[in-house]
Amino acid sequence: MRVINFCAEGLEEAANKGFFDWALQQDADFICIQDLRVQEYDIKNDACFPSAYNAYFFDAVEPNTNGVAIYCRELPKAIMTGLGFADFDMEGLYIQADFERHSVASFLAPSARPGDQAALERKLQFYDQFLAHLSKVRNKRREYIIAGNWNIAFENTDVQNPQEISGFLEEERDLLGQLYDELAYSDAFRTVNMDDDEYTWWPDGDRDLNGWRVDTQVVSEGLSNTVERAVVVRAPVFSAHAPVVIDYELDI
Repeated sequence: MRVINFCAEGLEEAANKGFFDWALQQDADFICIQDLRVQEYDIKNDACFPSAYNAYFFDAVEPNTNGVAIYCRELPKAIMTGLGFADFDMEGLYIQADFERHSVASFLAPSARPGDQAALERKLQFYDQFLAHLSKVRNKRREYIIAGNWNIAFENTDVQNPQEISGFLEEERDLLGQLYDELAYSDAFRTVNMDDDEYTWWPDGDRDLNGWRVDTQVVSEGLSNTVERAVVVRAPVFSAHAPVVIDYELDI
């Protein structure tokens, strides 16, 4: 099974740059896209609705911000939008496709620019709620793949120029540590790929400088040994983020 995650920074803009032409050649079972910046009913580009997939969207209430989508080759049993977080669900951050025993989600964590303390506190608040949610669903007989932009780099090898700024603050990294160590979820990419130059985001646009690995797929405990291959696709370029492609020895 193949899952692609990609932070588009504008779905139609990425489509115009050929994202769907590329994605349809990858034979993926799921394509998880974040930061759509467009409402589903406003999408004019037919390429955003490939006939080979069942496409589902969760829009942000505020136009031209956030939004997530998941493209499923097989018809899911159910679609869940949001996480039940009153303060965050209207921002279009999470959509989940449920199958018999597995769920695949497209996820976008809130961001915080360096120096914006209010945004950082809100981001930490979201993660506190999200980790509590993931702790609860561990009790279900269900495995999860959560694919998206986590807006946090975890280790020094995940940042080209490590600095104590938002996205790489100790309190943010501790949250991912809690996810991996206490809740037994895994960064699927790092289970098979330990290269230290695998960046997925270049905030300055230059892919030789200031790379961050903030886009990944996090899997529940029962799936950590099913990862077969994980790559970052640096070219062609569709946004400041690169797609991540992960193959699993798994049938949905």
